[in-house]
Amino acid sequence: MVKRILVNMPDEVWEVVEENLKGKMGKKNSAVVRNIVVAYLSEKGYFEAGKVQ
Repeated sequence: MVKRILVNMPDEVWEVVEENLKGKMGKKNSAVVRNIVVAYLSEKGYFEAGKVQ
């Protein structure tokens, strides 16, 4: 199952994303934002086996 969401962010934040992450974390805007979220959740340990938060 896939969920679609609308994300708003300030222009300054998006400029950082476009200049530094687009092309490295994905080609399309949606892929970049998705990969940022997945990387954050992984870093925080939300994907550890057996761990429910």
